[in-house]
Amino acid sequence: MANIKSSEKDIRRSEKRRQRNQAIKSMVRTYIRKFKEAVASGDETLKASAFRAAQSAIDKAVSKGVLKARTGARYKSRLAAKL
Repeated sequence: MANIKSSEKDIRRSEKRRQRNQAIKSMVRTYIRKFKEAVASGDETLKASAFRAAQSAIDKAVSKGVLKARTGARYKSRLAAKL
């Protein structure tokens, strides 16, 4: 455990960031999974709405710095190819 007050605060901040980033990544994975399930079902309207939702979640993760820009672009490109 840290002895310096600023180090203790840094540890608390790092933990908060880690949990926030983990939640955002989990959300992105959930939307991607829902899109894949929609593609498997074959319903066109469900596919389109799931694609938009997944794309939005990926863009949010990129804007918050959880995912790098190229990673987000790669994810969206793969989803678009499946669409």
